[in-house]
Amino acid sequence: MTSFEQATPPVVAVKGVSKGFRLYAKPLDRLKEVILRRSYHQRHEALRDISFDIRPGETLGILGKNGAGKSTLLKLLTGVLLPDSGQINCYGKIAGLLELGAGFDFNLNGIQNIRINGLLLGMTDDEINRLRDEIIEFSELGKYIHEPLRTYSSGMVMRLAFAIGIHASPQCFVIDEALSVGDGRFQQKCVQRIKQFKQQGGAIIFVSHDMNAIKMLCDETIVLEQGKVAYRGAPAEGVNYYYRIMSAAEDQAMLAIDSQDHGHQYGNRKVVCDRVSLIGLGSGSHSLTCGEQAQVDVVFSAQETVMDLTVGIMLRDRFGQDLYGTNTHLLGHELIISAGERKCMRFSFDMHLAPGVYTLSVSLHSQQNHTEDCYHWWDDAVGFEVAGTTGTSFAGVCNLQAQADVVVSKD
Repeated sequence: MTSFEQATPPVVAVKGVSKGFRLYAKPLDRLKEVILRRSYHQRHEALRDISFDIRPGETLGILGKNGAGKSTLLKLLTGVLLPDSGQINCYGKIAGLLELGAGFDFNLNGIQNIRINGLLLGMTDDEINRLRDEIIEFSELGKYIHEPLRTYSSGMVMRLAFAIGIHASPQCFVIDEALSVGDGRFQQKCVQRIKQFKQQGGAIIFVSHDMNAIKMLCDETIVLEQGKVAYRGAPAEGVNYYYRIMSAAEDQAMLAIDSQDHGHQYGNRKVVCDRVSLIGLGSGSHSLTCGEQAQVDVVFSAQETVMDLTVGIMLRDRFGQDLYGTNTHLLGHELIISAGERKCMRFSFDMHLAPGVYTLSVSLHSQQNHTEDCYHWWDDAVGFEVAGTTGTSFAGVCNLQAQADVVVSKD
């Protein structure tokens, strides 16, 4: 921790927080428990000994399977629930964009709901009146702002909720999957506004299943598993850990594979990746030119006979963001491999990525993705470099090889 971080007080400080719930088999058991003074419930510990803090200008990503405790944690942070033990200290206003429609009256119109939701978020009447036009403009609801919310689509509700929340001037903004609703253009607008909020010193707690958004927006990531913090650290590593959980790698049958020199590997080892290579057909090496044809060889062998093998690849940039991935299932290949057999799958494509340093990850699994049956997942199996460009230069991450033609206007 730097001296600056030590001198900067946190916006939110969570220390040793736990939260549990009583689960009843049927509603009548609640009454029986009160009258008979006997236990008719099971105790479910949703969160156990959670600790972290977040400072101004930081974004914390929270990942975890369904039931891991994410929603419970966010409700504790926004004051919807109270912890059973531990402390949550908030030094400033927290605005939460949680379940869509929370805090809205769907029989009232958009303008009326701006006032209701704004007051719930701690805004004053003066603030709401001063910012109303900005909220309406940001939401892009147009004439629908005068219509009852029951006539809105889920995307329109999200637009209004986000517009109100981000204009509430919170010190910490809590977002739970809401950005997955709505059209892509408005999602980009929200992301840009979040970046601006962060640059102005706002703290963000972000829950999402969009792994690229986690890698792009977050400074640190927490992965929850069975109510505990299973991982805390860099976003790219947190995403890899999350993928491992989703592939059921925590099961005793999923034996960890020694990562040896590089990369993170796991799987049940029914099929194992023995070797991976990526070369440019022109350069003959792992340093190739943008536009050059690339060749990826994945060599694998079977410990058991597998009737539905899928081989996949994923290209990532130096920040760990997924740029392009495909697999044999998507490409229409049906693979069968017998115990003791060894095979090689070759992928070929034109490398149209911008100059820079990248990695290639490899997966062996069943069906379309690794969540069903992961045989071997190898993160960052090989590194490669794109140096220079063949043909016309371009800006951005990839070369879409656009064409431009002068046409006669018909107007």
